[in-house]
Amino acid sequence: MKTHNLAFIDTETTGLNPETHEVIEFACVIARQVDRPGRGPLLEIVEEFEIKIKPEHIERAEEQALRVNGYNEDEWIFAIEPAKAWEHIAKKVAGCNMVSHNITFDHAFVTKSFERYNVENTFHFHKIDTISMAFARLYDVPAVTKFSLRALCEFFKVDNAKAHTALADTRALYEVYKKMMQA
Repeated sequence: MKTHNLAFIDTETTGLNPETHEVIEFACVIARQVDRPGRGPLLEIVEEFEIKIKPEHIERAEEQALRVNGYNEDEWIFAIEPAKAWEHIAKKVAGCNMVSHNITFDHAFVTKSFERYNVENTFHFHKIDTISMAFARLYDVPAVTKFSLRALCEFFKVDNAKAHTALADTRALYEVYKKMMQA
């Protein structure tokens, strides 16, 4: 796990059910872990990317989900076909440990998308959930009463002005992780 790059990810979806809803935006910040004996790794960004993915069944979308993530047809006019998007993602994240805030949600959608489009899931099998990390590390901090990404950004003074866009949330997640890990 220490030798693998970390892939900080976020997905924006058309709803909450990976069986019927789709990922329409995927963002990733890939970071290399640089050894610092006795201090944990220093993180260096290798690459970041964002992909808008063309929805195949927008009619199944939950209105609330589209409102939260800002979906509109005009911004998705040049979105990538899903199979090509997931092939591209698979190449970029090969061998990386997935890092996400509430990883259960993102992992379920990512796994289902790879399956749905018959693309090999190339993530390393280890996963890191930052909401669990925050709960464990900050449980006894009186100022922390919520563990949402928004609340943690406020606590750590991390700017996330474009919350609920995949790349903005991923960049914020990376910064929150670094603050929690003192990396």
